[in-house]
Amino acid sequence: MARYVFRLPDVGEGIAEAEIVEWHVAVGEAVAEEQPLVDVMTDKATVELTSPVAGVITALSGEEGSDVAVGADLVVFETDADASAEAPASPAPAAAAISTPEPREAEDLPAYARPLASPATRRRAKERGIDLAGVKGSGPDGRVLDADLKRSLPARREGVEDVKVVGLRRRIAERLSQSKRRIPHFAYVEEVDVTELEALRAHLNATRPEGRPALSLPPFLIKALVRVLLDFPQINALFDDEAGVVHRHAAVHMGVAVRTEDGLVVPVVRNAEARDLWDLAAEIARLATAVRDGKATREELTGSTITLTSLGALGGVATTPIINAPEVAIVGPNRIVERPVVLGGQIVVRKMMNLSSSFDHRVVDGYDAAAFIQAVKVKLEHPALLFMA
Repeated sequence: MARYVFRLPDVGEGIAEAEIVEWHVAVGEAVAEEQPLVDVMTDKATVELTSPVAGVITALSGEEGSDVAVGADLVVFETDADASAEAPASPAPAAAAISTPEPREAEDLPAYARPLASPATRRRAKERGIDLAGVKGSGPDGRVLDADLKRSLPARREGVEDVKVVGLRRRIAERLSQSKRRIPHFAYVEEVDVTELEALRAHLNATRPEGRPALSLPPFLIKALVRVLLDFPQINALFDDEAGVVHRHAAVHMGVAVRTEDGLVVPVVRNAEARDLWDLAAEIARLATAVRDGKATREELTGSTITLTSLGALGGVATTPIINAPEVAIVGPNRIVERPVVLGGQIVVRKMMNLSSSFDHRVVDGYDAAAFIQAVKVKLEHPALLFMA
């Protein structure tokens, strides 16, 4: 028998450490080559590391939620090799972005294969004592979802569940806490009549050429924001509060909040000012798929200059979104509802939507914040202005 040490590889460009999100193996377990060992996370990218050798695990380094330095010992094996060896720290020969594997016939699956499920779902199943092999998945290719776990539990529940905040959820918590502590938020909510905008959106979707994506509300909102930001350069900016410098950007790199099983992730639509409605819709859809499949790159998850967030159909009446530091503004639409309003002295039914926003009051005055949202309101209520220079 020989001793083989697998060290944490550099799973991103130049990272110093990664957080252990979930172990898939235990000390004493015999594993096959390429068997999943552990999920680790750096920034907002989760990576699954697989075994470089076949053998028996004699040691694991680090608990779930702890940080491990690149190059540090991660897993120690006993193998059938003639001599001991150590796995190189970089590059990462056994690392692969977590994604949904292609479906395979049952007889082709290796002994260690597991039901399809995200790392978060696996963790919740483990915490609740649920064997995923006995849960029928309702997702694509039989993927087990959180809803499937809930259906497998008894109708009556007792006890307290202690869930350690790790991985993406912990990063989100840290960033939001820091944002609220350091940034004096100024919130502003305005009502917008989107009747004409919704009529235009419905017409464009009904007549769109083959191959064009369906248009949701965000591309129109981004188009309006891009137009108005030309007159409010202090809002398309990043604030380095330690250096006391506001970096005003000419390009609009629009962060678009995407909901995942573990929380909101904000991929970036780069150079939104240079894209038309169809291009915006296609890029938003592409980024959302990449984020939910765990395939979004670091470049796709960083560099935004202003963020658009939304609760979709759950948008409520108003929200107070938290700024995505070091940005200085965030804007989010609320739910569209039909209700009676007074228009031209007559009571008519219109499609109304509130537009909620938050601004860094150190950089953006309240008057300028209100004027900015009012200008966006004009563009949305008169959508022809979105296409005029």
